[in-house]
Amino acid sequence: MEMFKLQQIKKTFSFGDQEEVILKNVDLTLNKGELTALVGASGSGKSTLLTIAAGLQDATDGQIFFNNQDLAKLSAEQMRAIRAKKFGFVFQFSHLVPFLTVEEQLTLMLDVAEKKVNKAEVTRVLQLVDMEHRRNAYPSSLSGGEKQRVAIARAIIHQPEIIFADEPTASLDSKRTEEIMALLKNLTKELNLTTLLVTHDQEVLHFVDNIVTMQDGEIIQAPVKA
Repeated sequence: MEMFKLQQIKKTFSFGDQEEVILKNVDLTLNKGELTALVGASGSGKSTLLTIAAGLQDATDGQIFFNNQDLAKLSAEQMRAIRAKKFGFVFQFSHLVPFLTVEEQLTLMLDVAEKKVNKAEVTRVLQLVDMEHRRNAYPSSLSGGEKQRVAIARAIIHQPEIIFADEPTASLDSKRTEEIMALLKNLTKELNLTTLLVTHDQEVLHFVDNIVTMQDGEIIQAPVKA
């Protein structure tokens, strides 16, 4: 089921009289229950496209439709509310708050999303990512893989519809990479999420549903089933 669509997305930066085109009229459709990977060389525009899709920066031109709603027509406050309540984020580094326990990382996200803290729900989500036994631990005592599991739990605790993941395995070894990708795939299916992943790692592509290849700010290969 289609639920997120980017149409004719363009991004340019101006430097005096010069203009650099980062994205060139990109079209992309994402579906519920599917994990889509954006791949391409450094500088191809994939991370820029992800941040624009996630509302973290504005496109120069084009439209973004989320559940048939044109996000360009929303105020900054309305867009912030959608990011907080409907989107989840996972980055290369976990960005956990160092002085909060694992459980507190999740309850903080619920506060941001203006949702009531439900201890049973926190427990359920921690169990989903196999981190319930570390709920009282601080980030300094967690391994890299454990930190990413907590970051994923934080990304889904408020029941978002879309997960944006930018190089979530880049700082992990091969074993932890396999574990995190399997987790992202399983959660995408189990929770019927729409997940957009940026990666340089060709080895993780057997976990995804669709592969979109970018080059020089353009999609050079339409989404293909992995």
